[in-house]
Amino acid sequence: MFSVRNTLAVTRRELGGYFATPVAVVFIVIFLVLQGVLTFNLGSFFERDQADLVPFFNFIPWVFLLLVPAITMRLWAEERRLGTIELLFTLPLRQSEAVIGKFLAAWIFCAVALALTFPFWITVNILGQPDNGVIACGYLGALLVAGAFLAVGSAMSAATRNQVIAFVLGLAVCFLFAAASFPIVADFISRSSPALAEFARRISVAERFLPFTRGVIELRDVIYFASFIGFFLFLNTAIIEHRKAD
Repeated sequence: MFSVRNTLAVTRRELGGYFATPVAVVFIVIFLVLQGVLTFNLGSFFERDQADLVPFFNFIPWVFLLLVPAITMRLWAEERRLGTIELLFTLPLRQSEAVIGKFLAAWIFCAVALALTFPFWITVNILGQPDNGVIACGYLGALLVAGAFLAVGSAMSAATRNQVIAFVLGLAVCFLFAAASFPIVADFISRSSPALAEFARRISVAERFLPFTRGVIELRDVIYFASFIGFFLFLNTAIIEHRKAD
């Protein structure tokens, strides 16, 4: 039977591992610097003369696209390389508990990084009167995007013992789901199959994130993210089970 206690124990272990090394600080600093530069410089934050965080949310899926695979590449690849994965599963622990525990730790870590962008929110409230409900929805959507990319990266990490390969695989798969709704991609696909182009748009993470940035939480988008995360966590568990049997 699935044990919440075991899952939380894995989560605490992994979360402690993040903050026991400089990795956490480096990731958070890079994330905050990138978001600051993209939002205030490339996003023309002040030139727009609008008190909102639209530039911030426009860039965040692409920042996560680059940084999340760097978080997940070690989740399983490092365990496999060091041989500690065998030790992990000698414990009274189900594969699904370990997979979800590691995922939750990484997701909490991303949530902490997002929470540390609160100065952006404070800034727009000082400069004007933004719709804070819309901003809150945007943050919720950003957290779901992070969860989706983390689930992908975790599954890719389970497929190899090489962290670099895990990073490249995670980046490539996340990019496919992020860029599927790009006009240039949609136009290219629609030349051969308009139905396929529409399907690609519907499964795009960036496309599903867009309503959140407008303050709209639709049930179908929440279901999409929940299903997306659930599928890749299931794939992660299946890969671990297969590799364990080898």
